[in-house]
Amino acid sequence: MRRTVFNEDHEAFRETIRAFIEAEVVPVYDRWMEAGSAPRDFYRKLGELGVFGIEVPEEYGGAGETSFKFTAVITEECSRAGVSFGGSSVHTALCLPYLLAYATEEQKQRWLPPFVTGDMMMAIAMTEPGTGSDLAGMKTTAKLSADGTHYVLNGAKTFITGGVLADRVIVCARTAAPTPEDRRAGITLLVVDTTSEGYAVGRKLDKLGLKTSDTAELSFTDVKVPVTDRLGEEGKAFSYLGQNLPQERLSIALGAYAQAAAAVRFAKEYVQQREVFGKTVASFQNTKFVLADCQSEVDAMEAFVDRALDAHDAGELTGADAASVKLFTTERAAVVIDKCLQLHGGYGYMQEYPISRLYADTRVSRIYGGTSEVMRSIIAKSMGL
Repeated sequence: MRRTVFNEDHEAFRETIRAFIEAEVVPVYDRWMEAGSAPRDFYRKLGELGVFGIEVPEEYGGAGETSFKFTAVITEECSRAGVSFGGSSVHTALCLPYLLAYATEEQKQRWLPPFVTGDMMMAIAMTEPGTGSDLAGMKTTAKLSADGTHYVLNGAKTFITGGVLADRVIVCARTAAPTPEDRRAGITLLVVDTTSEGYAVGRKLDKLGLKTSDTAELSFTDVKVPVTDRLGEEGKAFSYLGQNLPQERLSIALGAYAQAAAAVRFAKEYVQQREVFGKTVASFQNTKFVLADCQSEVDAMEAFVDRALDAHDAGELTGADAASVKLFTTERAAVVIDKCLQLHGGYGYMQEYPISRLYADTRVSRIYGGTSEVMRSIIAKSMGL
């Protein structure tokens, strides 16, 4: 069926991104895999291409687009080629909405121009050792100084994507203790300069997948954060985080769908070339049936994602909607990619084949942004259960 979610501008942008990936990413991607991250200068190339400024208002150096569909195009094209743009997706899909919604005019003037060019890369630090999805249980604290000019930040975060190369990190910290009535109260967002004294990057985490995305442990020891670097109101962070979760979960759903679609494409190409017992693997009925099942799954994911994209652009994507599209796409993508890897036989287990990377990369989609179990709880609650 013909897709109607993208217009001519999106498709022209797709051609630009596809050409950029073929020229700047595919030839060097193996080196990025070995290094464990994309090189820092690559992010400046993305800035020059305009990737980071798509949704940034023109007065700060961006294009001023309000549609999330351009980001969807980037996700699809990266998956199609079996590559990624490192940790930069956090920079745009996760961090930018907080800056646009809660930064003061002075902060926007200070942060958005270098954000657009890639001279200032950002990450967001929510998860802590031992808390996982329970953000209200965070222990990191930020105490206001006696003279009221700065906060003193102490604590630790883990699983921070983009944390190694980031220049600024949006840190969630407790500025007040939780109350018996509300465990979520007292959490504040601070935009921390990574060159600050007492700020430290710990281990660069060795993950199962997403090898080109730098993921780190962070620690804060008496880090002084100016009050002028607080994002939004003190103690309001939990509500801010909740408002951005639908877009974050839609981003993950987009990635899962795109990876599944790519897996079918890779498997189809492989079985048409690979011969067994004097015939191509594609000629066997089992192969045809497996790929037919996978294609129908991808078609269903595409329809769901496209509907969610339209809802998001219209400002109508609810938390339950986002949970539903994330749950469905991430769970089904896992099944599709597993079947496509199986069709590759032993070669599917080799990292030189992109199907093996997709298999490893997609596994975390059922964990980050809220586990599948959390998604089921959200959906059930929306049903009145």
